[in-house]
Amino acid sequence: MSDRVLSTATAREAITSFQAIVNGPLLEQISQLNSKGQILSQPNNWDGHLAIQFRSHWADTHQKLLAIQQSLEELRRQIHQINQNIMQAGGNS
Repeated sequence: MSDRVLSTATAREAITSFQAIVNGPLLEQISQLNSKGQILSQPNNWDGHLAIQFRSHWADTHQKLLAIQQSLEELRRQIHQINQNIMQAGGNS
């Protein structure tokens, strides 16, 4: 394990961008996909042979999208905390 702590301006810009993407359009788009998928998974909204195929896969896809949202949010929190810890340790380069 290294004793080095470093957070360059490039890293801080990447962290800011990462957080903005996760907090903004990415999580919102995943939420929209889930919402539209829920609508399409209802046979009274969309039916037929291929719609049935979609429904057979939707529950798994829905759960994966929820897990992706949670993982991205957790990763965003971790990145923020790690950078705070680095900055407090004097890693501002």
